[in-house]
Amino acid sequence: MKQNNTFRTARGYQLLLQQKKTLTPSMEDYLEMIYRNCLAEGYTRVNILAESLNVQAPSVSRMVQKLTELKLLDFEKYGVIRLTESGLELGEFLYLRHQIIEEFLTLLGVTESLLTETEMIEHNVSLNTLNRIAMLNQFLLKHPSIYNHFLEFITESQA
Repeated sequence: MKQNNTFRTARGYQLLLQQKKTLTPSMEDYLEMIYRNCLAEGYTRVNILAESLNVQAPSVSRMVQKLTELKLLDFEKYGVIRLTESGLELGEFLYLRHQIIEEFLTLLGVTESLLTETEMIEHNVSLNTLNRIAMLNQFLLKHPSIYNHFLEFITESQA
């Protein structure tokens, strides 16, 4: 089996991955939050999105405009923001990706920096790795005795 021995810095890998994607990590964060906010009402607004992401309304307006141009959102100026069919599909994927990574880190015992760690990982994980993480999450939850051995191991290692 031939391995690719071309090493890059972390930023180099990020740039390489970015070339393959249409959306930036920031766009993904906005789309994921729009999806989250739309779960209850079916829509969101600029001010709600700004508050949810801790950013200013003008920044939200610019990003919403970009996502609308990509046909991921329907947006009326000063109105409601709704996901298009493709925006809904992608938003759901981004939301689930976040949940999978967060569950994995929780199973590992990450607590104090859970959101930060999740955000850092989710934008750089491949679909294949994400699927494997999801399977590992399911396996550990389906086999609590194995998971409990892991927790005991962590406790012993930290003593």
